[in-house]
Amino acid sequence: MARCRSLSFSPAHCCTILESVSEGVVTIDAQKRVSYLNPAAERITGCSAADAVGRKCFDVLRADLCSHRCPLDDCLRGKGPRVDQHAVLIAKGGGRVVVRLSVAPLKDENGRILGAVETIRDLSEVEELRRQIDRRYAPEDIVGRHPRIRSVLAFLPDIAVSDSAVLIEGPTGSGKELIARAVHGLSHRSGGPFIAVNCAALPDSLLESELFGHAKGAFTGAVRDKPGRIQAADRGTLFLDEIGSTSTAFQADLLRVLEDGVFTPLGSNRPQSSDFRLVTASNLDLKALVREGRFREDLYYRLNVVKVSLPPLRERREDIPLLIEHFIRRFNMIKGREIQGISPEALSLLFGYDFPGNIRELENIVEYAFVTCREGLIRPEHLPQEIREEAREAGLCPPPEAAVEAEKIRAALAGCRGNRRAAAHALGISRTTLWRRMRLHGLFPAPAASARKHRPPVKTA
Repeated sequence: MARCRSLSFSPAHCCTILESVSEGVVTIDAQKRVSYLNPAAERITGCSAADAVGRKCFDVLRADLCSHRCPLDDCLRGKGPRVDQHAVLIAKGGGRVVVRLSVAPLKDENGRILGAVETIRDLSEVEELRRQIDRRYAPEDIVGRHPRIRSVLAFLPDIAVSDSAVLIEGPTGSGKELIARAVHGLSHRSGGPFIAVNCAALPDSLLESELFGHAKGAFTGAVRDKPGRIQAADRGTLFLDEIGSTSTAFQADLLRVLEDGVFTPLGSNRPQSSDFRLVTASNLDLKALVREGRFREDLYYRLNVVKVSLPPLRERREDIPLLIEHFIRRFNMIKGREIQGISPEALSLLFGYDFPGNIRELENIVEYAFVTCREGLIRPEHLPQEIREEAREAGLCPPPEAAVEAEKIRAALAGCRGNRRAAAHALGISRTTLWRRMRLHGLFPAPAASARKHRPPVKTA
């Protein structure tokens, strides 16, 4: 390809060009120290140029490639450029960023290698869309800083490593299937299928056929053999949602499969086997159903090896802003929009709402707002009418912006257990800015009584 030699750029022009591109650009000297980051690289790594310049490359990028097949080492050794290397960076805040790295040497007039330039393409949006399409979820997809959510996230890797049955209890719309998919994604079965069945959507006869399969001629309309969901889940995970809605007769059949490891399709006399992990979920208290005689006690103990309990959204209101930001970011990607966020007035209305449909209802509310809001911030008039009417009937008056900001800071501090560094990162501000705003809103804890008692007296003239 012909190169244009007639154009000449000053250093200022070069800086303008580098600062305008959407890909991250990092220059590194021969000692692997960072000498320049453009704004896109600052955004991707979460590290400012002032903090990065002079530090070793692996301290700034923190890529999974750094520990073994580092493309920069090959480049500095004269092995030529390395193009489109898949990598995962650990950003300054601890988040994982999927990227494509390309590295090329920087040489002087005599061909001596002075360093290298790395270009970084952020693939986070592409990966997010791919996960949404494939319905592959990981712990980072579970949004929340409420202590109960944090304890679930901390426990997930241990749950996934075992192959024990898992029971997830929580109200409708609280994210039970998301937890089940995260358990599957972290387990050694992640390469196998994840088969989900909503037990409440099918009567017993169809549910048995759906799970166990049927042989040709088993009933009217069974014109061929059909494998069931249990067989389809071989080497993977079978997720039975709303298990509490099933009859005791079906529960007996399921218990037999779990005890013997084999099942027989309807209309067949040939037992089959399937190697699957069972994860069940219920919006009802199964232990209470056992006491009422509506759920088999022996099956309950088979299912309840590991139990995960999810709270309703009204009990974790500090997570509402985080969930809204998560849904806005996701719908912006899916719908190709640029909604900037939610106004304090609209957020206050949602803080006062009880969310009977929990997280699923909040997701639907944000999606509705994407229909009514064309640009800028989501405001009260963009929310569903029933939420505005309920707030009006309750006499709720949106607080001023300062009060909403104070509530967000208070929620972030509570979610981070008082850790101001973590809270500042969660809010997207510096620790100094957080400290100033805490002073502005009077959010510092009162001094202890002992501290007041021993405080030296103030001298007066």
